[in-house]
Amino acid sequence: MKKKWWHDKVAYQIYPKSFKDTNGDGIGDLRGIINQLDYLKDLGVDIIWLSPVYCSPFVDQGYDISDYYNIDPKFGTMEDMDELLAEAKKRNMYILMDLVVNHCSDKHEWFQKALQDPDGEYGQYFYIREGKGDKPPCNWRSYFGGSAWERIPGTNKYYLHLFAKEQPDLNWENEKLRNEIYKMINWWLDKGLAGFRIDAIINIKKDLRFEDFPPDREDGLCSPGKMLEHAKGIGDFLKEMRDKTFRKHDAFTVAELFNYKEEELRNYIGEDGYFSSIFDFSTHLIGASEKGWYDRKPVTPNAYRDTIFRSKLETEDIGFLANIIENHDEPRGVSYYIPEGECNDKSKKMLATVHLTLKGIPFIYQGQEIGMTNNEFESIDEIDDISTKDEYKVALKAGYSPEEALKIVSKYSRDNARTPFQWDDSENAGFTTGNPWLVVNKNYREINAKNQINDENSLLSYYKKLIRLRKNEEYKETIVYGEFVPVYREYNNVLAFYRKGEDKTLLIIANYQSKDIELPFLHQNNKVLINNYDSLKMDDGTIVLKPYQAVVLDV
Repeated sequence: MKKKWWHDKVAYQIYPKSFKDTNGDGIGDLRGIINQLDYLKDLGVDIIWLSPVYCSPFVDQGYDISDYYNIDPKFGTMEDMDELLAEAKKRNMYILMDLVVNHCSDKHEWFQKALQDPDGEYGQYFYIREGKGDKPPCNWRSYFGGSAWERIPGTNKYYLHLFAKEQPDLNWENEKLRNEIYKMINWWLDKGLAGFRIDAIINIKKDLRFEDFPPDREDGLCSPGKMLEHAKGIGDFLKEMRDKTFRKHDAFTVAELFNYKEEELRNYIGEDGYFSSIFDFSTHLIGASEKGWYDRKPVTPNAYRDTIFRSKLETEDIGFLANIIENHDEPRGVSYYIPEGECNDKSKKMLATVHLTLKGIPFIYQGQEIGMTNNEFESIDEIDDISTKDEYKVALKAGYSPEEALKIVSKYSRDNARTPFQWDDSENAGFTTGNPWLVVNKNYREINAKNQINDENSLLSYYKKLIRLRKNEEYKETIVYGEFVPVYREYNNVLAFYRKGEDKTLLIIANYQSKDIELPFLHQNNKVLINNYDSLKMDDGTIVLKPYQAVVLDV
């Protein structure tokens, strides 16, 4: 594999709205990120990805962009952005921004002009089609529920929005539109960005027949994923974008990519791939149901292990995945992947051990390093997230009571990851002196960065140890480039693998359950590099792991 500057890096996602507020308006800002760069540097972070800070009406938390060239005043100014880039550079850190180009905001100048003249130049920047009688052009469902088509007032024309109706899809078939997007990407890269996290990119290629598919829910609509199965030729767009933008700047790009075909993986992240990496969402999809969140099945340790192993083995000789436990679109990983009642420091450290020793580029989501958990929402009125509100309605329609529906959606809500960062035990967790835009998790007095920063046994200190191991000259080559080889697969609730380098072999074993397990162990000479307990029992060709014990051994 051709070595790249980002291969040995550790990345960290910031959700700016919830990270750190410096002006008391209850919303995090760029100044707050600048002020906490040293905290991130001390953690061992190299690459920082910012969720959107562009101008936006915030219908979908900034993923509805009204101006790609400006910073929303909620977050600060372009001068603040320039300062952030400069301060990060001083610390040998890299900044990524979100690239949201499947859609824009309905308040964007392009769409406003398209509404004035749907058949004109800017109408061609979007997918605008005549309705079928008094119905939309076809029965595609939006990801957020309801039809993916919205009628333009005073006409029988509809525009396509695979997300919220305030997020019209951009027409990538239009070369002029594509060149406008490339111009904007290059403008940011010239400014000093190191690259982009690329949002929802698989959706830019549509099935241009705009035909109905068999409905998959009682609403008579079909999932947009069904349409994507029939969309051909996305590679042409992605190759053109790579060659006209990213490649010229040696930029790091990590794509949010669902619904890709396995045989196309090399095209996406291989030696000559469209992107540097793509997120590994495989574990997040465990137990998912087309019916809705109410029908999701809980994650089991074996399913988690088998899913990770499958995705790592699939990509072993192809390229690097971006490894996540959680992000801004998912519940908190420790509440999602650890069985109810068993979420504690040991189990959190177990997940962290696996995450930071797998092959690929680890992405830590803000608060993950201190073990932030799901919030206990007391009412649907406390929820801000658009998709959670939709799933709440879906659960009610399926016959659940309001209390049951709230409990269901609280477990999976994106707002769990969006509650403000817990800096300390003062009011509002030290996030703001004002009224926070979203409720602060009630457990902030127990779980916060200040409590952990000087405690060598804390989860935060444990994350630092794991990151130091990744960067240790003796082991770096093995952890970054070493072969991934699963082991102990025949044992239930054990997640174990080798990382085999040219001159070192590491063995990672995690006991993913609340009881001891004894395993055969044949390595005579071994050294314990990481252990989330104070001791490890090994004798007579066996190793005994306590509940949720995780170890990294040099064998």
